[in-house]
Amino acid sequence: MAFVAIDGDDIGRKLAACYLSNCVSALKATKALVELKTEQISTLLTDLGYEVLFCAADGVTGVSETCQIDDASLYQKIKETVGDELAFSAGVGNSLREAYVALLYAKSTGKARICNFSSIGENV
Repeated sequence: MAFVAIDGDDIGRKLAACYLSNCVSALKATKALVELKTEQISTLLTDLGYEVLFCAADGVTGVSETCQIDDASLYQKIKETVGDELAFSAGVGNSLREAYVALLYAKSTGKARICNFSSIGENV
């Protein structure tokens, strides 16, 4: 099985800026944008043969027993899908836990990237 965990980068900071600037319209716009992009990612994963396990807030998680797409190609498809308005990091693994650890590694080593659990530590 191939699990993928995807999470928005710096979304919390974008939201904090809305609150701190007291800008209701910016908060609503950010909410709408994040919802749109996570739905687009969810649709992409479904189209690629993944079962979407979670799609909420700024995260999407999926699993596939048959999908054979390589990590770089998957991340390129995610970037093409969401465009430049938001950045996402992703982790891939053979279990839900491995995908999440790989996601944390991607976020802690630069964000806006994909990491596979099996290659953690190889290229930082």
